[in-house]
Amino acid sequence: MPQNTIPDGEALLLPSGEPIQMIDADGGAVEQGGWKEPYVRPDDARLLSGYEHLVLGRRINDQAGALVRQGRLAVYPSSHGQEACQVAAAMVLGSEDWLFPTYRDTVAVLARGVDPVAAFQMLRGSWHAGYNPMEHKVATQATPLATQLLHAVGMAHAAKLKGEDSVVLALCGDGATSEGDFHEALNFAAVYRLPVVFLIQNNEFAISVPLSQQTAAPSLAHKGIGYGMPGERVDGNDLAALLAVLGSAVDRARGGGGPSMVEAHTYRMQSHTNADDATRYRSDAEVAQWVPRDPLTRLGRHLAAAGLLDEDVEARIAAAAESVAARLRDGLNAEVEVDPQDLFAFVYTEPTPQLREQSAFLADELARSAGATIENAEGGLR
Repeated sequence: MPQNTIPDGEALLLPSGEPIQMIDADGGAVEQGGWKEPYVRPDDARLLSGYEHLVLGRRINDQAGALVRQGRLAVYPSSHGQEACQVAAAMVLGSEDWLFPTYRDTVAVLARGVDPVAAFQMLRGSWHAGYNPMEHKVATQATPLATQLLHAVGMAHAAKLKGEDSVVLALCGDGATSEGDFHEALNFAAVYRLPVVFLIQNNEFAISVPLSQQTAAPSLAHKGIGYGMPGERVDGNDLAALLAVLGSAVDRARGGGGPSMVEAHTYRMQSHTNADDATRYRSDAEVAQWVPRDPLTRLGRHLAAAGLLDEDVEARIAAAAESVAARLRDGLNAEVEVDPQDLFAFVYTEPTPQLREQSAFLADELARSAGATIENAEGGLR
């Protein structure tokens, strides 16, 4: 057998002709058609759990936007309209699996159980990520494009070498596929058949650059062919389809089948960040076309038709989301006490002589400043 023969067969590498969809925009069930695998639609109880995460994600997106305007957040990349991708990414993972998010994936971080106030420390402008990645197996959110993919592959390689039964799921946007780190990560993962799933949230724009100016490929999922890993396309606003496709990819990775690439077709409903003006590169009419495809509305209609979502359930879910938003609001409104010595305390496990010298110099300066303040205050009282 030639060294580069694909054991799983060439057909597995090709994505389905159309993005996998299980629930349409009206909430109706979609029958299987043109799928390369017999994906199984999640049961409604699981979808109701996912709906709760979606409601929370939407509420957090809205709350974060308000906190930016109040000066409590330095920046916020909204995932309004993309919440289903992030909720599904968190839901398909086990407690020992790892999630590697981007800067836009705060909803996924929260869905993994990370405390909301801690999760927002980086976006607040704090000097640290805010949470311990080991606690919930969630890497710190990455601002540079595609760098987290290499870290994810490294984690998956380590897990395989140690014989651990864990899978790594790495998120990225369509813009990240134009980065060299994207190529290096996928190539290494495929060569070593690592247990990692790459979820590309194709929201049509890399800031102001449309997808058509990034690639001439039929789809981003087709890029998997060049690496020798299967690619799949899924409706990124359909939580049921996302859970089915991502769940299948995770199971495949855990079973030793190697990495997979999943392209989720979604849309960034709001600007890239609060510092961006999306009206400069896209029209309101284009955005309006995606409003009926909203993942929250779609799943809500489906669950209501199934008799699992009524006014009382909606009120309970909304109240729970509001409680988290209030906790986030209170946490970020609290002033942070800054210790200047933290500049030196967390650089090395064992501080270098230079750091000790700098720390002592700063301590002396602070003491002198405090003494001068006291003297000035006493002088003013005489």
